This record gives sequence, structure tokens and C-alpha cells, in this order.
Amino acid sequence: MIINMAKIIDGKAVSAAVKEQVKDEIARERLDIGLAVVIVGDDPASRVYVNNKKKACEFCGIKSYEYALPEDTTEAELLELIDTLNGDAKVNGILVQLPLPKQLDEKTIIEHISPMKDVDAFHESNVGRIMIGNYAFLPCTPAGCMELIRSTGVEVSGKECVVIGRSNIVGKPMAMLLLHENGTVTVCHSKTKNLAEVCSRADILIAAVGRANFVTADMVKEGAVVIDVGINRLENGKLCGDVKFDEVSEKAGYITPVPGGVGPMTIAMLMKNTVMAKRIQSGI
Repeated sequence: MIINMAKIIDGKAVSAAVKEQVKDEIARERLDIGLAVVIVGDDPASRVYVNNKKKACEFCGIKSYEYALPEDTTEAELLELIDTLNGDAKVNGILVQLPLPKQLDEKTIIEHISPMKDVDAFHESNVGRIMIGNYAFLPCTPAGCMELIRSTGVEVSGKECVVIGRSNIVGKPMAMLLLHENGTVTVCHSKTKNLAEVCSRADILIAAVGRANFVTADMVKEGAVVIDVGINRLENGKLCGDVKFDEVSEKAGYITPVPGGVGPMTIAMLMKNTVMAKRIQSGI
């Protein structure tokens, strides 16, 4: 029996191309751009993410300003720093690394960032703009997923698209972006009935549920584009996605690996958003 293996969507290659474009744009126009990254406490995963963001800034020609605050930072102290950064002309983008320690309310902190400097696109006004299609910034992970879909050459328009997961950071904005590209979109969640049946209709399937190996081959349509947003650590220490890669890759047309799929795209899209923030603030 001949098994047709899915084509692997190389997130590292697509993200490198995006960062190269950003680097060329900044150099060509001699843009002076600054990104402030705020990290509170010493969560090891957050530290890795922040370091990767700083490396991407360095590659693209964006100045990065890191503010590493102690674990016991109060909400008033963090809000005061954000006020300062909101008013600092050399800072075009502000990113507060999540999760925050329990004494800090994430919603309060995010809403305090100026919408024009909210390069994560988490502020309510930026989220609302995505809904109506009048946006400046897109949330980095869903925007990265769209780039990966484009890289396959598969048109979203008219396709059955299923998003598993309805988080504010990935699931909901992902559905909106697919809708803006004229996809026919279904959002699935913990209360969805006949989940496998719904997923198996999808020409484009986005898994963003945060459960290791949740999507199995029986949930996937032959030849579908499968984008795996999940990143889970197994007991043996290995990383895996929400999709059972070995079996689904024998059925899908295109699939993203974990790691090396969606992850690198998130930071590349952050760089694009930071350039856009500079343009908005400078009127260029």
C-alpha cells in the first residue's frame, strides 16, 4: 500500500523569510524602531521567549529595551512603568510577557498599554478592530498561522475551515482572520458535539486546544491543511503539539511540525507589528 505523506510546512523557513523582509524594509527606509519587553519574575519559559524576541530584534535592526522586574512587583509599579513607556517616543511597541505573577491582573495591565503600541494586539480596541476588519495589528500567532497557510498555495476562500479552541489569544482571532479571507469557519470547543465529525469536514484545520496528541487521523480529512498551534511537554520531556503527528501526517496534505511550525512565526509576526506601530506613530 502506498502512503501519501503530508508536505511539512517549515515554520523556520517561512519565519526567516518574514524576518528578512522586515530587516530589508527597516534598512531601506532607515527606520529607527524600539520595542520594550517587560518580564516580571523568573519563569524559565518566559525567559526563553524574551531572549528569542531580543535575538529577532537584533537580526531585524529593531532596538530592544528589556525591563526585568522582580516577582513581587506590585500592580501600581508595573502600571507606572507602562505609563512611562506609553509616553516614551523612542519606544514604538510594548510587550508584557505573559503569564504574570498572581498578584497582577493581566487584563488591567494589557488595557493600560496604548493601543498604538500594543504589538501583541491583545488590547480590547485592537481586538474589536479585528472583528470589523479595520485593523492595524494582528495577534502574532493567528497572523503567523495565516502566513503558513499562504505558504502552501492553498486558497482559504470558499474552504471549510475548522478551529479547535476559542481562546482570546488564538481561537477567536484565528476564526476572524479565516473569515476575512472568505473561509467558511466553524469554531469547536469543549461543548461541541460530534467533534471528530465536524473536524473531518475541514479543508483547513487549526488545532489550538492545549492537549497533547488530541487530534487523531480519524478527525482529519484526506489532503487537509493541518496547522498545529499546541505546544505540550510530555512526561519524557519531549515537546509535542495538539496533533498526533505520525498518524495525521499520513492523511493530511500539509502539516506543521512541533517544534518548528507555528512557534517561530509568532516572533516573526511580532517584528512586523512593531514596524507597523512605528509607521502609525510617525504617519509614514
